[in-house]
Amino acid sequence: MTVRTRFAPSPTGPLHIGGVRTALFNYLYSRHLNGEFLLRIEDTDRERSTEAATEGILDSLDWLGLARDGQTVFQSTRMARHAAVAREMLAAGNAYYCFCTPEELNREREQARAEKRVWRYDGRWRDRDPSEAPLGIYPVIRVKTRRDGETVLEDLVQGTVRVANAELDDFIILRSDGTPTYNHSVVVDDHDMAITHVIRGDDHLTNTFRQAQIYAAMGWPLPRFGHLPLIHGPDGAKLSKRHGAQFALEFRDQGFLPEALCNYLLRLGWSHGDLEILDRAEAIRLFDIVDVNRAASRMDYAKLLHLNGVYIRQADDERLTQDVLQRLASRSEVTLGDAAAARIRMLMPALKERAKTLVELADAAVFLVRVLPLTLEPKAALALTSDAKLMLRDIVPVLAETDFSSSAIDHALRGFTERTGRKLGQVAQPLRAALTGSTVSPGIDLTLAALGRAEALARIAAASE
Repeated sequence: MTVRTRFAPSPTGPLHIGGVRTALFNYLYSRHLNGEFLLRIEDTDRERSTEAATEGILDSLDWLGLARDGQTVFQSTRMARHAAVAREMLAAGNAYYCFCTPEELNREREQARAEKRVWRYDGRWRDRDPSEAPLGIYPVIRVKTRRDGETVLEDLVQGTVRVANAELDDFIILRSDGTPTYNHSVVVDDHDMAITHVIRGDDHLTNTFRQAQIYAAMGWPLPRFGHLPLIHGPDGAKLSKRHGAQFALEFRDQGFLPEALCNYLLRLGWSHGDLEILDRAEAIRLFDIVDVNRAASRMDYAKLLHLNGVYIRQADDERLTQDVLQRLASRSEVTLGDAAAARIRMLMPALKERAKTLVELADAAVFLVRVLPLTLEPKAALALTSDAKLMLRDIVPVLAETDFSSSAIDHALRGFTERTGRKLGQVAQPLRAALTGSTVSPGIDLTLAALGRAEALARIAAASE
């Protein structure tokens, strides 16, 4: 048997971080067992589903590196198949027409609410002949659920879960306008896609017991289910924008690497000993859905930030350079081109040591591509005293004669400090202010080397005037 998992989001908004983890766990589990990972877009809610949301889901999965097998299935294209199965159930006596009006059922729900009791459809049309139906009523089709015994689910995450069948009413599978309901469509699609394992959030657990009735009515094998606990905010409350980023592309825009985010989400509810850093290959080798915790997880943004910094330091310099260039392209005070790229590329090993996000990395690199005159931060302006400007003029001929490798620059600066009786900091800080417009940068020798002789001397001259 080929293991086949699926991710089935609704395109009604951006892909939530909980959905990202669900997709990741489906992907890892299928790859761990040499199976297939499929994508289905559940777009039957035509009023709320949008093309932009669909594109956002696809972009998110691509950014995360969660490659799918086969073609993406769009649920809206399969509604005729869903209706046909409902009618097949009807013909087999496993479903029936219900002629209750919405008004009739709404009155009963309101009465039950007023009496503080749970309302369930009582199955009044379960055994009645459709010939008794009132005129002008378009019926729905309801499934005949079992009324005795219980349904038992051996969940891969939650363990043994059971519900009395008396708790399940005869729910609608086909509306009066001929459109299928969610629980019915999902079962038909999962069966037709040969899904062997359904891994999704535990908010779907109630739906699973309902869906099991359709599998039984059709005589279809039940897939294995694994219901993942939800992700909460750091305070244990429902994750919301007040906690931080919630959606996949938000994390991208805020400068998180996809592999860092996936590593963090993998460890959010799953563990393997004390391992904290796992690349994709190692995650696929070790991941098993039965090792997922049952308890809800809490987002720890500080831990994610730290982990992202670790991944940035390990990342390829050229990849980081290209990302920084893209992030700087929208800024008006910079000039980009081959020279700018070369500067950033040269200084990248030093720049990435302190950055925790790609946004921070771009901010740290922006001085390399700014045009003259530089805008000085307040502390940088204070460092450029009259004496400091005189010192900058004196150092220009020293630097002009240096070959501008970082080692040669370091040697020249140390020689200058010894000859003039200054400490290295008294030379380096005014230089840093003149070169970067700030008081923070990588080593001054590395900074000068990355800027190059012509640009560095131009900046020093501009600051010393």
